[in-house]
This record gives sequence, C-alpha cells and structure tokens, in this order.
Amino acid sequence: MLHQPPEQGYHYNVMRRAIDLIDAGGPSLTLDQLANQMGMSPAHFQRLFSQWAGVSPKRFQQYLTLGHAKALLAAHFTTLEAAHATGLSGTGRLHDLFLRWEAMSPGDFARRGADLTIHFGWFDSPFGEVLAMGTGRGLCGLGFTAESSRGLAMADLTARWPNAQFTENPNAIAAWVEAAFAGKGETALHMIGAPFQIKVWEALLRIPSGQVTTYSEIAQSIGTPRAVRAVGTAVGRNPVSWLIPCHRALRKSGGLGGYHWGLPMKRAMLAYESARAEG
Repeated sequence: MLHQPPEQGYHYNVMRRAIDLIDAGGPSLTLDQLANQMGMSPAHFQRLFSQWAGVSPKRFQQYLTLGHAKALLAAHFTTLEAAHATGLSGTGRLHDLFLRWEAMSPGDFARRGADLTIHFGWFDSPFGEVLAMGTGRGLCGLGFTAESSRGLAMADLTARWPNAQFTENPNAIAAWVEAAFAGKGETALHMIGAPFQIKVWEALLRIPSGQVTTYSEIAQSIGTPRAVRAVGTAVGRNPVSWLIPCHRALRKSGGLGGYHWGLPMKRAMLAYESARAEG
C-alpha cells in the first residue's frame, strides 16, 4: 500500500460526506452544526478536515462553488499559452514532482496492448481508493473507486488494452504511485492512446495545478480549433486521471462539464488543488 498519512482513504470518505453536507447546508452552516452531523466534536472534525484539505471547512466551501470555477477560468483563460511560453510541459517540474513520459507508437496502439504486460494494484490516495496500472516504462492507468466500484474501475481500464496481459503486482508500480500522490519525487508515465488523444493529454499536462482551461482552448493549442467535441472525448478517455489533469478542463461557460470518475470527484480535486495552492 501507499506510504502516506494513516487512514487517508478513510479520511476521503469522511470528507466526501462532509462535502455533501456543506453543499446541502450552504454558507450558513456552522462548524458546530457540521461536526454534529458528522458525529464528531468540532475540534476533532476541524483538525481532520484541515489535515486533508489544508484549509478550514468554511474556506473549502468557497472552493467548491461553481463561482470559484468561473473565477479561475476568468483569471487564467490563457493558461495553455502562458505555460507554452514559459516552457512548462509534461517533461518539466510540476511543483516538486518530476514527471517524465513517453507515448506508445501508433502501431503499438493499434495492436491494443498485444505482447504488453501491465501490472496493477489497489492503493490509498487523497481521493480514496485508486486502481493503478503500469508497464515497465511507467504508469498507464489510474482509476478512482469512490464514486463507482472496484469492478467498474477494473473493467474500464482493462477494456482499453484488451490484448494485454494483466498481473496483480503492486510492488512493481508502488514507487511511481507514491510519488504521484505525495507530489514529490519522480513518476514515469507510459501514455497508451491514439495520436490525437496523446496530443490532447500532452496539452492537459501543461495546465498548472490550481488553474483551469477550456476544451476549446485545448483544441486551439493543438492546432485543431474546430475539434472541440473530439477534444472533449479525448479528455474523457484520459486513462491516467489526476496526473494527466483532465479535471482542470471546463466548459467555456465555466461549467464543470463531465468527469469520467464522477463529478463529485472532479469538484473535490479542483477544490483540493486550490486549497493546497493557498496553503
């Protein structure tokens, strides 16, 4: 299992319940009321929540709103252009994490994973349990179970490379997974996708943590401004969620759009990143 603060998966399940209560209660919900509904003392709940989010429940509530997503979009609408101008990419430093990646060749992709051995394991993460998959070259899949199930996550990722051989071997990928969620060290990615998908995922890698962009801006950045719908499909097919940050892609209106592992997860990830950036 991942070497992280104890019971982190449990903490996310608690936070998921708290987020639902915060949504239902609105800005008038007090810490005492929230803690009471969670069955905890205010001091214990505040400590637990701040340990996970980095900020108080009250402050986190601001990051959960649609208005915050729209504000991020208004402030950073040229994120991709700025990132490109400064040389930020998937091969550069993203905070303290060094991310290196290589893409499968189109020919290899067409073979749908034939002659490829993919190791997998179940790990803890700040967002609950995650199914991680990787080859000898790097991680090729991350799927979250908090809004679905183990069976659905496994079926989803294995179906992408139906001719591959899958073997449960968490030790083979544990170091990469640990670095991915600790935000430091080095993680390798083996990006398995069609050439157009790879272009879209590379654009996602250029979006800094705590910022967002739009599907249309991604389409422009890869030289296909009219392919917004195709870009949206490619974003949704990203197999390495969180590290290839598809949660940072929004609709032009500022709406969240969709998210493969559930919209509650997308909202939590965006709010978590904003809170950590503030911290």
